[in-house]
Amino acid sequence: MTTAPTPSLPRAALWMSGALLSFTTMAVSGREAGRVLGTAELLVWRSLIGFVLIAVALALSARGFAQVRTRRPGLHLIRNMGHFFGQYGWYYAVTLIPLAQLFAFEFTAPIWVALAAPLVLGERFSARGLGAIAISFLGVLLVVGVFGADFAAGFGEGQVWGLLCALGFAVNMIATKKLTGTESTLCILFWLTLMQAPMGLIVAGALPTIPPDSTTALWVLALSIGGLAAHFCLAQAFRYGDATVVVPMDFFRLPLIALVGMALYDEPLAWNVLAGGALIFFGNWLNTRRAR
Repeated sequence: MTTAPTPSLPRAALWMSGALLSFTTMAVSGREAGRVLGTAELLVWRSLIGFVLIAVALALSARGFAQVRTRRPGLHLIRNMGHFFGQYGWYYAVTLIPLAQLFAFEFTAPIWVALAAPLVLGERFSARGLGAIAISFLGVLLVVGVFGADFAAGFGEGQVWGLLCALGFAVNMIATKKLTGTESTLCILFWLTLMQAPMGLIVAGALPTIPPDSTTALWVLALSIGGLAAHFCLAQAFRYGDATVVVPMDFFRLPLIALVGMALYDEPLAWNVLAGGALIFFGNWLNTRRAR
C-alpha cells in the first residue's frame, strides 16, 4: 500500500513553480504555433505526442498497461468531450485576446463546478458558498469589462470563447472528481490522449498538417510537453500541500502571464483584468475554505 507523502510547503511550492512555468509555456507555444496551424490540428498533435509519452510512462510503471482497464468508458468520454471543448476554446482564444484575460476566464471554471455540484455530485449549497460564487462572478464582470464605457467594442469572439472554455473545463473537473475514486492518474491521462486525438481529427476534417518548419514543430512539442507537465506538477503539489495552500499559489499564474504578455506581445497591464482576477481568486479561495 502506498503511503501519503509528508506535507511539505517548500516541496509544494517547488512543484507549483513547475506548474506555473508549464502553463506559461503552454500559452506562449500555443499562440506561436496557432499562427501556422489550426486549433483542431494543435489538439490532434498534442494528443498524439501526449499518447506516446503516456504509453512510455505506463510501460515503465510497476503495474504497466493493466491500470488502463476501466469500467467507466462513458464517464471517460464525457470528461474528454468537456476537456476537448475547453481546450479548443482555450487555444482558439489565446490567439485573439490578451493572455492575462484568458487566464482570468480560465479561473472561472470552479464557479461553474460549484453551481453544478449540487445537481451532479450531490453536494449542498450554502450561504457562504453562494457568496463565494457571487464574488467570483463580479470578478468575471470586471474581466470582460462590463463596467467600462467601451464594453461593446471590447467584447468579441475571443472573450466568448474564453468563457466557453471555462465551461468545458468545469465538465472536465466534475467528471475527473468522479473518476479519481476508481481510476489512476495514468489511466485518466491515457484515455484523455487516446480519445481526444480522433475528436481533433473529426473537427479538423482531415489529417493534421505537418509543421512546415522546425520552429513550428518545436512550438508544438513544447505545447504537448508543457500540457502534461503542468497537470503532473499540479497533482504533485496537491500531494505535498492542502488545497488551501496550493490554490492561492496557482493564482500567481495571472500576474505572471500578464508580465509575459507585456514583455513578449506588448499587452497592457489592464487594471480590470487584474482586479477581476483577484476577485475570482478570492471567491475560489473562500469556496475552498468552505469545503475544508
